[in-house]
Amino acid sequence: MKPIIYIKPGCPWCNEALAYFQQHGVDLDVRDVTRSRSNMQRMIEISGQSLTPTFEYGDFVVADFSVDEFLDELAEEPQVRRDLGLSDHLEDD
Repeated sequence: MKPIIYIKPGCPWCNEALAYFQQHGVDLDVRDVTRSRSNMQRMIEISGQSLTPTFEYGDFVVADFSVDEFLDELAEEPQVRRDLGLSDHLEDD
């Protein structure tokens, strides 16, 4: 299962999140919600809102986040951290 990140082009938080994931080698399915109504509908369905970035990995969903907020949520999910290969990076960031 590949993690999904829903973005809007030009969104500074999206760019920051994408850079973070790229820096740590997390392979993402990047979905632009401005180009696809179905992507926007899915993001709203899983998160209850329309703000980006929104991250989806199974039942783990983080909506409208900064990298620090994402890491705070991720700290509560050790299995997701391991699956994403971020266990070793959490303390470094």
